[in-house]
Amino acid sequence: MGAAPQGRSNPLSIWVVSDGRAGIENQALGLAEAVQRLTPADIAVKRIRWRPLFDRLPSAWKTSAMLDPSSDKLTPPWPDLWIATGRATLPLSVRVARWSGGRTFVVQTQDPRWALGRFGMVVAPAHDGLSGDNVFEITGSPHRITPARLAEAAPAFADRLAGLPHPHVAVLVGGRSKAFDLPDAHAAALADQIARAVDAVGGSLLLTFSRRTPEAARAAITARLSPLPGWIWDGQGDNPLFAFLNAADHVLVTEDSANMATEAASTGKPVHVLPMVPLKPAGKFARLHADLRSHGAARPFDGALTPWTYEPLAETDRAARAVLEAMAAQA
Repeated sequence: MGAAPQGRSNPLSIWVVSDGRAGIENQALGLAEAVQRLTPADIAVKRIRWRPLFDRLPSAWKTSAMLDPSSDKLTPPWPDLWIATGRATLPLSVRVARWSGGRTFVVQTQDPRWALGRFGMVVAPAHDGLSGDNVFEITGSPHRITPARLAEAAPAFADRLAGLPHPHVAVLVGGRSKAFDLPDAHAAALADQIARAVDAVGGSLLLTFSRRTPEAARAAITARLSPLPGWIWDGQGDNPLFAFLNAADHVLVTEDSANMATEAASTGKPVHVLPMVPLKPAGKFARLHADLRSHGAARPFDGALTPWTYEPLAETDRAARAVLEAMAAQA
């Protein structure tokens, strides 16, 4: 699947539609970029928001006239492929095929939890347990991580990372969510365990925090890990995440984020899952981590930085091939 769909002479036009939040936009954009790696395509990013008066209305009641004027314009010519993500896009995703006279193939990432049969394809995490004729399940979520993208990010941070002792240990710390919490005492205990592990192998630390990391947890982790060689990114300047993943020999990731775990597993580096304080039964996160373990990518962090190898997870590419196959079948 390396050429344009049969009968096409022009590049595929793709719209990536979201409310602009980076975490979810990157799912749709990552899938679009994976399609673009398989066939010539032009990608346009469309960010939308609803007027505050209408934002909380049920999706079925919303019309495009209710969009905030700050939204990007959604007008013809309609794209060949519409890839959207997030609740805000649902009222538009279910209508764009009709607006385009059936020309636009609609893909929704994540579980839409509404009107499942009205999308051309739903690319959903397997751990959500979604089923349907138009559902394509993948391990984790689509994302933008590729070996080439990581390598491209490395030179900008090469001087900062040069000379740090191996193994390089990338640590990706999330924060409080509906399912997990990271109180400062637990954060401190995790940091002490990480420090002992890095000390034991004579390595260095490459650490980033999430926007969701509680300030007290951030302070506790920083205080305990600052003596180690390495870099704890303070949020200032360009984000070094891709450079960290490129340089890493091991990746430690807190269990609260499906995106972080999936992205880490795409590197082929050992992924160690850091426990957090559960606020409810692990459910879908437990299923995701089980899937990553069965692939050979991830293991619970046991305090030791033991190396292992596995085939990098390439679920975004697999989903992109399925999208093109579904478009060809519909043509």
